[in-house]
Amino acid sequence: MCPTAAPSIAIIDGRKAAAVALHPLRLRILERLREPDSAAGVARALSMPRQRVTYHVRELERAGLLESVGERKKGNCVEQLVRATARSYVIAPQALGEVGAGEAIRDQFSSSYLLAVAGQTLRDVAELRKRADATGKKLATLTVQTEVRFATAADQHAFAEALSEAVSRLASEYHDERAAAGRVFRFQVMGYPRPASASGSSTGGSA
Repeated sequence: MCPTAAPSIAIIDGRKAAAVALHPLRLRILERLREPDSAAGVARALSMPRQRVTYHVRELERAGLLESVGERKKGNCVEQLVRATARSYVIAPQALGEVGAGEAIRDQFSSSYLLAVAGQTLRDVAELRKRADATGKKLATLTVQTEVRFATAADQHAFAEALSEAVSRLASEYHDERAAAGRVFRFQVMGYPRPASASGSSTGGSA
């Protein structure tokens, strides 16, 4: 039986798992193990001693970053196959403890505040995904992403004001304090200059 596909992305929210994942050699091993392979197979691919790779594979398994997906026969030996638990990983701020991004800054035009809010999103989604996985349910989310090229700074300012007004209007229209059984969603709208190395535009949907 073929193993089910690994999630496209996972959030690392524990200090130990973050420390394990950030080891340079373990990052290389995780990259190799996006597809199932054995410790011996990875050692061969990286031209490294099998014992050394096996040690790091076990540490990655203990941290929950690798999972067993079966075995294969190689000559007279049977090799255990492992695979990364996700195609990509994101480290949440709480994995850094007190030095993780907080929300002390409240200036809506501050890049520090944008990063703090993004950090809060990672913390929230990490916890919600744990709960959803534990109950076998899908986490309801919404992502909208687009790009706008402004001709002038005045246009940029006018867009920011119009966007703020639109979000406030929609929130007032749909927020119902009387709906005690309703689900409260948190929406965050962010904007920043596109890095020079980035190209193209994309839009995201529900996930």
